[in-house]
Amino acid sequence: MNYQRNHIMKMKQIYTFLLAFSFVPFTACANDGWPSQYGGVMLQGFYWDSFDATKWTNLQKQAPELGQFFDLVWLPQSANCGGTSMGYDDLYWFSNYNSSFGTEAELRSLIQAFKANGIGTIADVVINHRKNVSNWVDFPRETYKGVTYELKSTDICSDDDGGATLNWARQNGYSLSSNKDTGEGWSGMRDLDHTSANVQTNVKAYLDMLLNDLGYVGFRYDMVKGYSGSYTKMYNESSKPTYSVGECWDGTNTIKNWIDATSKTSAAFDFQFRYTVRNAINRNDWSYLGKQNDGNWPLISTSVANGSYRQYAVTFVENHDTEKRSNADQDPIRKDTLAANAYLLAMPGTPCVFLTHWQAYKQAIKSMIEVRKLAGIHNESATLNFASTSTYYAVRTSGTKGQLLCVVGPGAQSYVPNGQWVQVLSGYKYAYYLSPSMETAWVDLSSGNYEGEQTARLSAISESANAQLVYTLDGTNPTANSAKVSSGSTITIPIGTTTLKVGLLIGGVVSGIVSRQYEVTEEIPFNPYTINVYVNTDKVGWNRVNFWTWGGDGSHAPKNGNWPGDAVTTTVSIGGKNWYRSSYTINSLDDCVNFVFSTNSGSPQTIDINDVKQDAYFEISNETDGGKNKVNDLTNQLTSVNRVLNDAQQKSQMYNIQGMKVKNNVSLPHGIYIQNGKKVVVK
Repeated sequence: MNYQRNHIMKMKQIYTFLLAFSFVPFTACANDGWPSQYGGVMLQGFYWDSFDATKWTNLQKQAPELGQFFDLVWLPQSANCGGTSMGYDDLYWFSNYNSSFGTEAELRSLIQAFKANGIGTIADVVINHRKNVSNWVDFPRETYKGVTYELKSTDICSDDDGGATLNWARQNGYSLSSNKDTGEGWSGMRDLDHTSANVQTNVKAYLDMLLNDLGYVGFRYDMVKGYSGSYTKMYNESSKPTYSVGECWDGTNTIKNWIDATSKTSAAFDFQFRYTVRNAINRNDWSYLGKQNDGNWPLISTSVANGSYRQYAVTFVENHDTEKRSNADQDPIRKDTLAANAYLLAMPGTPCVFLTHWQAYKQAIKSMIEVRKLAGIHNESATLNFASTSTYYAVRTSGTKGQLLCVVGPGAQSYVPNGQWVQVLSGYKYAYYLSPSMETAWVDLSSGNYEGEQTARLSAISESANAQLVYTLDGTNPTANSAKVSSGSTITIPIGTTTLKVGLLIGGVVSGIVSRQYEVTEEIPFNPYTINVYVNTDKVGWNRVNFWTWGGDGSHAPKNGNWPGDAVTTTVSIGGKNWYRSSYTINSLDDCVNFVFSTNSGSPQTIDINDVKQDAYFEISNETDGGKNKVNDLTNQLTSVNRVLNDAQQKSQMYNIQGMKVKNNVSLPHGIYIQNGKKVVVK
């Protein structure tokens, strides 16, 4: 308390000093957990079981593109958890960063690549609970920079697991902490006692390592309701992250109280924003966006302490805990995710886009982000409910450079806004308008790689009724003598490399130039194909096999929707062995199937097998990982496909199994490729 009082006194003295000498007024606390008037956009760079899609190496390849639109990317907890894991059963903090997403070297390379492309990386920090090594109460002993860190049984809350841990400890000669949990309990793993000096020392060192060794810029704290917010304050004041956001899954008052408990050293996810969007869409009442959600206003609402919490609101419409999964309904938005993102990206707070939405609607979301940043929308921007009915909702958000009017709902296209507005984007159940005072050109097609000729719509954002648009396709700045079109016209972006520049032409003067860079290749149609997946059980002696399937485009769920999925009885003999076989259709370059194999009623079972896109042969191993059988991939040994590329084949575009175009060359590395919608195996 003395430190806090002295700190406040010191800040008052500094503030008085600055005013006395007419310096810039002091407006923000140095410990703010999120920057004031922050205009950045965040991406949640994973979804549940995205092990292959979001390998560190796969994300690194996307860094140049992501850096054009996102300022922050949130990664899953990145240390080893003792097996295939999304990271929420965290085990190692210091010594083992070879995770389900890649190696430590690949993680470091990814973070550096993000940094080089203007992206800050957010670490998922799981410190409410921790996994044990071999029994209920032991933790890893890790040495980092010459210091040994180890949590003890006495660092576990006395009421962990409803008292079950204490009973086990007493029966086996261990002691727990004498302190109860400072937050909500969770029986999945051991709840840590954050009043413990040893826990605090370990956590502080861990966070320091994430920031100053691995290179993260901030934290997403998992399950913050599990311990008092005062400890988040303690940890943030020690580590000083630039960004901090907590998962406080609750009503507005609880979230506000948690932010206050951290002394605003942390922001929080605006769950009420998410609930309001979900309810508006699922209930087919878009006016709901301007209402409370069961008595709770979104954190960004001006009805919440006059909007003073907007700075600390990280908004979202879906995440890995709410998305629909193949084996659980969760709490998803059932439709209209594109309109949901249009609303998200037009509002104050710091929007966090969900990866699957980015993948599904990349081009539209790119343009939405560009409009947001063009208008200068930030986390504290003011909003005005413009108009609403059950079929549409219109909201005006004021940025530092202009005003954005967002209209969402089935009536968005028929709604005509009052006043002078220029429509810059329009799509399924959404429309964006900008205020004409911005005096700039606009192009609705974002920079990027495309297949097939594209069209770009050019708009003049101007108060001048005589404004025209001039443009070039060769990268030179347009002049009064360049090609001219009226606002709202479309132009063709041809095959090849094109640098489009567009400017306003008013009174013979060109201003407000915007630029786009395009790489356009010939469009090659994808033909769906069938794959066969074979499983051999000789090593484990299983006399039946269940296939549990999920992932890809969502069409691969088992016919039996309950665990353990489909009992496969079809067998074939290959190489003198008996193989259980099932077939699946791959519908696009991004499609895939994920598997868990099991026997009997679901136990024993295998580890997860992810991202299967071609014929595959799996042998169940008698070796285990975390109690689950490992799987040997024998595909390369047993595949019978072997083609030599002829001249005609070389001329058609080929893709690798990750969906990336490759150069047509007879010296392609060994592997499986997609060509004209068919598999080609190069040996």
